[in-house]
Amino acid sequence: MINVKRFAPTAARTLQGLVFFVFGLNGFLDFLPHPPAPEAAASFAGALAATGYMFPLIKGTEVVAGALLLSNRYVPLALALLAPIIVNIVAFHTFLAPGNPVAWLILALEIYLAFAYRAAFRPMLRARVEAGAAEGAGAAQGKLRPAESAA
Repeated sequence: MINVKRFAPTAARTLQGLVFFVFGLNGFLDFLPHPPAPEAAASFAGALAATGYMFPLIKGTEVVAGALLLSNRYVPLALALLAPIIVNIVAFHTFLAPGNPVAWLILALEIYLAFAYRAAFRPMLRARVEAGAAEGAGAAQGKLRPAESAA
C-alpha cells in the first residue's frame, strides 16, 4: 500500500503528460488516424479550425503542459492550464461525441493530481488576499529574504 501511495502521483502525472503531449503534437503533425465524428462534433471542430488561431492555441497549450508534466516541472501550472481544456474535452465527449471513456479518465487523473498537489493550489483558493501578503508572510517567517538585504 505504501508503494501505491508513493508512486501513484508520478504514474498519474506521467500518463496525463503523455496523453496531452502526444495528442497535442498530433494536432500539428497529424500522425494518428481520426475516427469518424458525428455531424455536430465535426462542425464544432471545423469552427475551431476556421478561426485560424484557436486550434493551434489549444494544441500548443497541450504540448507545453504535457511536456511540463512529463519533466516534473511547474506541475501545478500545467494542471491549471489543462483544467479548462479538460472541461471542454469532457463536455465535447458528453454532448457532441459520446462514448469515449478516455475523456473521463483524463478528468479523473486531473482531479487526482489536483488533490495530490493541493498544497500548491491552497494560496490561490483563498477567499481574501491582500496584495503582497504572501511575500510579507514568508519574510516574517524567515522563509523569504527581504529585497533590501539581498544586495
